[in-house]
Order: sequence, then C-alpha cells, then structure tokens
Amino acid sequence: MTLIGFHASHEQASPSRLLEDVRLAEAAGFGAAMCSDHIEPWSHRQGHSGFAWSWLGAALATTDLRFGVVTATGFRYHPVVTAQATATLASMFPHRFWFALGSGEHCNERMSGVSWPPKEERQQLLGENLDIVRRLHAGEVVDHDGAVRVDRGRVWDRPEIPPEILLPALTPETAGRFADRVDGLVTVNAPLDDLRRILGAYHDGGGRGRTVLQVHLSWAPTRERAREIAREQWATNALPPELMAELATAEEFESHAAELDDGDLEGAVIVSDDPAEHVDRLCEFAELGFDEIYLHHVGPDQRPFIDTFGDTVLPYLP
Repeated sequence: MTLIGFHASHEQASPSRLLEDVRLAEAAGFGAAMCSDHIEPWSHRQGHSGFAWSWLGAALATTDLRFGVVTATGFRYHPVVTAQATATLASMFPHRFWFALGSGEHCNERMSGVSWPPKEERQQLLGENLDIVRRLHAGEVVDHDGAVRVDRGRVWDRPEIPPEILLPALTPETAGRFADRVDGLVTVNAPLDDLRRILGAYHDGGGRGRTVLQVHLSWAPTRERAREIAREQWATNALPPELMAELATAEEFESHAAELDDGDLEGAVIVSDDPAEHVDRLCEFAELGFDEIYLHHVGPDQRPFIDTFGDTVLPYLP
C-alpha cells in the first residue's frame, strides 16, 4: 500500500496553526507528515515562515506520526549544526524522523551573505555535506577542508540508528547523481513521463531506498474557487525549478509569477472541486511506484481540505 501523508506548509500558516493541522490530519487518517525548512515565504500572500526545527520537536511530541523535512546545509546552516539537529530529533523519536538534504534556494540562503554559486558548485557542496553529515552521525570526529570547512566536528548525542537521509530531486540528472549516497528520493508532482524518468534515473544510479512524492493540489467547493486559491497562494511556485533556485526575494518571485497564465499554474497544481478527480490523479502517481505520497493543499485554511479528503479521498487510494 502507498502511505498517504500530509504536507505542513510553514510558508502559509503560523506554527501553532500548523501544529493543530497535523493533529487534525492524523485524526482524519493521514499516515505521516512532512514539511520544508524555509526562512521566508515565496510571496507576501503566503505570509509565514516558522522555524521548522522547533516546530518538528513539538509536532513529533504531540502526535504519533512520522515526520520528514526538506532542508539544505552549507550556507545558513553549517553541516555540523544540521547533523546535530537531525541526530537530536532522531534520538528523541526513534524511527519517526527523516530529512532530505538538498542544494538550496537563493531566497533561503542569501541571509548568510555569501555569493550565490551556480548549480554545479551547489551540487558539489551537497556531495561534501552528505559525506560530512553521514560521518558525524556515525560518531566520527570530522575534519574537512573543501567548499565547507569543519574543525574537529562531533555530534555527542546520536541515535542508535541514524535518521534516513533522502535526496530532493527535480531532474533525472540530480536523482541519478546522488542515488547511491542516500536512503531515498523525494520529488514533486510533474507530468507522469517526467516522474518516470526521475524514478528511472534514481534506480539506475543505484538508489534502493523508498521513493516519496509531494503533490501540490487545490480543492474547494467550486472549481473556480479552487483555481483562485491556487493562483493567490501558489503562482510563485509554478515557475521553472531552475529559476526558483536563483530568485532572492518574495518580490522577485511575485514579479515573475505575474506573467503566468492558468495553464502554467495547473501544470504545477492539481486544481479540482471533485474529490473523485483527485483520487484518479493520485492513483496515477501511486501506480508509478511511489512508496509515499504527501498531499499539500495550497490554500491557507487546511481544515476543510483535511475533513473532505479524510472522508472522500483517503479511503479510495491504494
């Protein structure tokens, strides 16, 4: 069976509201949850950005769900700090926490004051960081002198079993490049053929861990309202991934998003007022072989979505 989880969007709701949302999601039948680690949202309409690490401790302590987080290291976080944060959560909540380590977006990392490097340099840094975090989780004292420096780094409190490290990948090239160095793959909804290529590259590159899909969707009692929600809240996220990685501020995202039409938007968000249509689309993703699918309703009010999908969508998914 495919595990169906809930995505908690820190960019669209306050931390306390999200904490209540994941409790509601658990009660409605969602089997797990995940979030992203951002320091600011992509738009002023989204308007939030709670600190994921503080929130994860509270969410894990007040539910029985397993949680994951998509993050980056090497800029505003040093990899030793990332290793310490992830080891602490995994120590307190064994087998209930995973994290996906990516190469980052400029909007989150510009606060560090470094010049934003091109993609190839960011991916080289990711490779170093994966190695550093693995070694720290294994109990090593780490010295490293490369794109990032470590002076006798050590994590003192470590879980008996290290947390799984997944790879966030939006292209087959990234999925294949790091496949044999991670415990799983995370990607987002895209045309089925694109997802097949990403999965294929991951497996061909030696990836054997679980595969996770995050699905952005917009549901409302009417299709027009669902479309309005998607445009109001998620147009900034319908831009090409390579552009999103380079933009530095919410204002820049909003400027580019103003040029998008409804076709661009519906390519990034599944928009429908019909729960049966959402079931059909989600079943297509499950048939590709994803082990876990996390649903992200892009609206700021999650309760109607959670209630409706708990009753009319989750029971009909494989």
